[in-house]
Amino acid sequence: MQRPAGAVYPSRFENPDGAPMYNLLISLAVGLAVTLAVRFGTTVGWVGSILPGMLTIGVAYFLLARRTWKKLEALMGAVQKDLLAQKWDRALQTLEGGFVLAPWQFLVASQIHSQIGVLRYVREDYAGALPHLEKSFSRHGIARTMLALSHYRKKDLEGMRKLFDEAAKDNKKEGLVFAAWAWVEEKEGRHEQAIAVLARGLKGSPGDEKLKAAAQALQNDKKLKLGKLYEEQWYQFRLEKPPTQFVSQGGGRGGRRFIH
Repeated sequence: MQRPAGAVYPSRFENPDGAPMYNLLISLAVGLAVTLAVRFGTTVGWVGSILPGMLTIGVAYFLLARRTWKKLEALMGAVQKDLLAQKWDRALQTLEGGFVLAPWQFLVASQIHSQIGVLRYVREDYAGALPHLEKSFSRHGIARTMLALSHYRKKDLEGMRKLFDEAAKDNKKEGLVFAAWAWVEEKEGRHEQAIAVLARGLKGSPGDEKLKAAAQALQNDKKLKLGKLYEEQWYQFRLEKPPTQFVSQGGGRGGRRFIH
């Protein structure tokens, strides 16, 4: 399943979140059936029939949603095994196969898009990663950071900052989002803005020692060495080349951790 960079993906992957949410529809149907059964099978009337129907909807939806998330969890476990075995294409195939779950449950598609986007970005297939990163889950800090950095690679600094700002709002305790943003601002010669970004991150997560160390380095006019602070988590963004130990530990470029 080798696709060239920039390949067009099948239409069924384009907007799976727009499909009917079957778990919800089934739950509503079951709840309606219970409501009608109580209404016409007893003498309690419509008011007394609605409560058991609503309870049925809640229970049915909980059980159906849990079943779907269990399937997704199993799929992600299989993906991790493929990645540990360096079976990249097979991992991507497994992830794409997970889109069959998307019509059943809210947020499944965006979770899968997040993982595919991250994996393709780590493999330096930036064009192939972009459409998935654009549909990634807003609270997946790594994927949203990679999306912002995709704009940085295209010299779209305004778009990059807008995306970083959104990612920062949705991932206030994800220190790496703020660290990556600050690194770019520092690289662009915006020293004070980089310090302000780290200060913003520390407001949301005041106990983050890595952010504190990064902020202190900039305040002391020292180079921001995020590789020392975050190790392979930093090098997955492909902004700096990883040291030899991270390459060898992962069996290739990309380190040990790919799916977040």
